Amino acid sequence: MRGYKEEGTTTTPFDMVVLNDLDRFHLVMDVINRLPQLGARAAYFKQSLRDKLIEHKAYICKHGDDMPEIAGWRWGQKKAGGSSISDTGGDNV
Repeated sequence: MRGYKEEGTTTTPFDMVVLNDLDRFHLVMDVINRLPQLGARAAYFKQSLRDKLIEHKAYICKHGDDMPEIAGWRWGQKKAGGSSISDTGGDNV
C-alpha cells in the first residue's frame, strides 16, 4: 500500500509521484524485489532505474521542470520507426 508523504515542498507533478514512491521506476524496482527468480539478472536494470531517478532529481533542481521525456510523454505516441510506445509512464503525470 502506498500513501501520500507530505514534505512541505513545491515541486513538479512527476516529482510528487517520485517522492511518494508511486512512479514507474519505484514500482518496477518493487516488482524486481518481489521476484527472487530474477536475482542477479535484474541488478543492472535496477541500477539503471536508480540512475534515472538521480538524473530526474538533478534535472528538476537545475531546470525546475520535469525532464522532456517525462513531461512530453503521451499515451499511444509513436517511436521513431513507427512502433507504439508501450509503457504506461504517462499515467504518472
